[in-house]
Amino acid sequence: MIRVSDVSKSFVLHNQGGAVIPVMAGARLRVAAGECVALTGESGAGKSTLMRMIYGNYLAASGAIEVGGLDVARATPREILALRREVLGYVSQFLRVVPRVPTLEVVAEPLLAAGGARAAALERAEELLARLNIPRALWELSPTTFSGGEQQRVNIARGFAHAYPALLLDEPTASLDAANRDVVLELIREAKARGAAILGIFHDAEARAAVCDREVDVIAFTPGVAA
Repeated sequence: MIRVSDVSKSFVLHNQGGAVIPVMAGARLRVAAGECVALTGESGAGKSTLMRMIYGNYLAASGAIEVGGLDVARATPREILALRREVLGYVSQFLRVVPRVPTLEVVAEPLLAAGGARAAALERAEELLARLNIPRALWELSPTTFSGGEQQRVNIARGFAHAYPALLLDEPTASLDAANRDVVLELIREAKARGAAILGIFHDAEARAAVCDREVDVIAFTPGVAA
C-alpha cells in the first residue's frame, strides 16, 4: 500500500546564499495492508520529513513514493488532493482547522469530503468524540478554544473518522493520559484489523511495542551515514 523507493531530499537555504543541505538519500520502505511500521531515529534524523514527503507536503528530489498505486513524487496537485480525500489520512501533532467551525463538524468533515452521508458522518464523529472523552458540551464549540490535550484528541478523532486505506501518524499518543492513550492504541488496532497500512512516529516506546509490527530507523537514510 505504501512503498518508498530510493527517495532523496535536500533543502535550499535561500537566505544563506542558496546553500543546499542534503537531509535524506536512498530512503526505502514498504508498509503492507494491515501492518503498522514505526519510523525511529534521533530528533532531526528526518522522520517528519519522510512523512511529509509521503503526504505530498514536501517534494522529493528523486525516487518514487507510491501510495495506493499513485506516485506522490510525480503526482499533480489534483491527484494528491484526491489521494488525501479517499486513500491517505494524516494525524499530525497539531490541529489546524477553520475557526468557529464546531468540533462535531471538524471530525465529520473527512467523511463528508469522501462522499459519506451526513447523518452517518455525524454519528461516527459523535462515537469517536465520546470514546476519546471529549465532553458533549464541547461538541458544538470550535476546538480552537480547547486545551492542547483536547485538541490532540479531536485531531485523532478526525484522522480516524474515515476508513482510510493508509494512515500516517505523527506522535498520536504524545501527552495523553493513560486512558486516552489506550483508546488511541485500540483505534490503531482496529484500523490494522480492517486492513489499513499505517506508518507512524512513536516516541512512546510502550505504545510503539503495543501496535507496531516492525521499525525502520531513518538514520540509514541520512547522507554520509552507513546503513
